[in-house]
Amino acid sequence: MNIHPVGSPVTLKTEERVLPVAEAPQPPPAEPAAPSRAQVAAAVKHINQSLPASSNTLEFAIDEDSKQTVVKIVDQNTKEVVRQIPSAEALEIAKSLDKMMGLLISQKA
Repeated sequence: MNIHPVGSPVTLKTEERVLPVAEAPQPPPAEPAAPSRAQVAAAVKHINQSLPASSNTLEFAIDEDSKQTVVKIVDQNTKEVVRQIPSAEALEIAKSLDKMMGLLISQKA
């Protein structure tokens, strides 16, 4: 029999105590697989075809050298590129930096 005085904290018997159950460690979520080049090209083609016709169009492409996504706003009447992100200059700078890194690494080897 368990008799506790009034006002004192109640302690459970050893067999009445509930111990926290340790959860099994969960593996980290798997990284989604990167899309293949063909999947990206198909997606870009689909986006370009689904955009509504207006005086300006939005075109998506992938720069072959830097493998970066390029977005262009093109005037439909003149076929002139109004805006490009990243700019052609920025792509050229990135290519130049890649070449410089290649020279630096080959000189150290």
